[in-house]
Amino acid sequence: MLEELEVRNLGPIHSAVLTPSKGMTAITGETGAGKSMLLSAIRLISGATASVGRVAAGADSAWAQGIFDVDENGKAASLAQDAGVLDINGEETDPDPDEIGRRELFLSRTVPASGRSRAVLCGHSVPRNVLGNVAAELVTIHGQADQLRLASPSRQREFLDMAADDGAERNAYRQAWEQLQTIDQRFSNVTNQEASTRQRADYLRESIEQINKVDPKPGEDEELKEKRSRVENAAEIAQGVGSALSALDASQVDSDSDTQGASDAITHAIQALRTIHVGGVFGEAADRLESLNADLSDIVFSLSNEVDTDEDAEGLDAINARIHELDELTRRWGPTLEDVIAWRDKAAFEVEDLDASPEKVEEIKAQRKQAFDVAIKAAETLSKKRKLAATALANTVTKELSALAMAGSGLEIRVMRRNLAAKDKTAGKNGEMQTTSVTWPLDANGIDDIEFLFTPFPGSPQLPMGKSASGGELSRLMLALELSVAEKRTVGSSDMTFIFDEVDAGVGGKAAVELGKRLAKLAQTSQVIVVTHLAQVASWADSQFVVSKGSAPSAGSKAPVETTVNEVTGNARIHEIARMLSGSESATSLSHAQELLNSSEL
Repeated sequence: MLEELEVRNLGPIHSAVLTPSKGMTAITGETGAGKSMLLSAIRLISGATASVGRVAAGADSAWAQGIFDVDENGKAASLAQDAGVLDINGEETDPDPDEIGRRELFLSRTVPASGRSRAVLCGHSVPRNVLGNVAAELVTIHGQADQLRLASPSRQREFLDMAADDGAERNAYRQAWEQLQTIDQRFSNVTNQEASTRQRADYLRESIEQINKVDPKPGEDEELKEKRSRVENAAEIAQGVGSALSALDASQVDSDSDTQGASDAITHAIQALRTIHVGGVFGEAADRLESLNADLSDIVFSLSNEVDTDEDAEGLDAINARIHELDELTRRWGPTLEDVIAWRDKAAFEVEDLDASPEKVEEIKAQRKQAFDVAIKAAETLSKKRKLAATALANTVTKELSALAMAGSGLEIRVMRRNLAAKDKTAGKNGEMQTTSVTWPLDANGIDDIEFLFTPFPGSPQLPMGKSASGGELSRLMLALELSVAEKRTVGSSDMTFIFDEVDAGVGGKAAVELGKRLAKLAQTSQVIVVTHLAQVASWADSQFVVSKGSAPSAGSKAPVETTVNEVTGNARIHEIARMLSGSESATSLSHAQELLNSSEL
């Protein structure tokens, strides 16, 4: 939602601040007063091409800034975060309860009198397209220069999908499509192998065979190197362990030995201390010696097992040969055996995709057919929902157009399924017909071609959107479309600001009242700003701003006429509505203005 629009030195506007209401805001003023400059400001902060001709005479630059209140979980905030200009995790120490989950985005644009314009998002310079992408999630302008937005098939499809509320069906199709793309790529790799691809497959197969022949186990090389070290130092180990055991417990070396070892000495010391029937230090010392003796017993047990180990010195050559084999593997695919094994496993998957054997081709072809059938089924389900929504949406829009002084106008939405194109056939070497290509009916968005066809007046042929009718008629068509989907917009769509220009062109009387009423209805779910010259439309607004020219400069002065933008309330608004009704502010027109304002309520 647009909270504030500030403009400086843009055309005839020297300085202006617009604070639109959350609902409907009307911008009024005499023809030529400069209302279009406010739309130009919004287009600038929306990433439109900047024109130095819009810079006020004598000014160094023009500047416009829009402050938007947005949902921190919405698309606009996400884009700003991706651009590195917004930290949605940064929390205020004492936030307003009504502002929790909300963020402010500052979009500004500077247009110098000479040189390049500068786009700024939340105080950070950004590329113009970044500003445009963020603004596209916040502002939709419906004016004569902006109607081509819905002229593209992709935009029409997106709009229809929103009306159809087909998110679940689109997600199901997207998953099927992505799976089909993956398998199709594998099929393409297998059937279109080049020499380098075959060489890669041969290398992978030979490498896998070499690794499997050695059959390495994780950590095996380190275990073998430790075993080799023990074999090579067996004599020293036996002598050292024997001497240690003799000192600790001689019975482990010679069962007939009467020599007292360290363990026996500690046991004797413990017994001696236990005979002292005085607590304190003696008992503590005995406890510590018992703990030490337990550790000593574990050490003796471990060492005695080593004495019994018979290292096979004759197997040293076999150990060295195995270590050499493993070292060759780690040298080529290492640095560790774990890396070698991981490389082999990954290579096995890769070689499957590169395997162009007839059996493999048929296997992938079958997978491809199955994935295609799943995608087609998901696409058909999506298509059915689109067709139902297209009929309902077109009927609703046509009814709305009748109420907007466009009786006889209509909208048709065509959802046309693409058919599987005929296979191209060419003569083979033996004169037989061979299939060379197939055009698929699917793309990333389904199986449908979407087309919006507008009939602007009775007897007119159906014409594509954006290529028919006047700016006012198209603006009313867009209003009818927006009204038709207002209740189906996703959570957070209240962040969207709709701006209508020329929507009242060619409208008057009762139709003008209906137009204002429908704009006010749309404003119940989204912020609406309308530039209008009709009092019957402006009277429905929650707030009204008047754009007016200043006084003419004195004779001989070169100072330009400045334009002001002021909100009108109370009696000032009644006077403005009266001016719009009759061009005067007589007692009769003021009475009519008050009556119109009183009656303009939903």
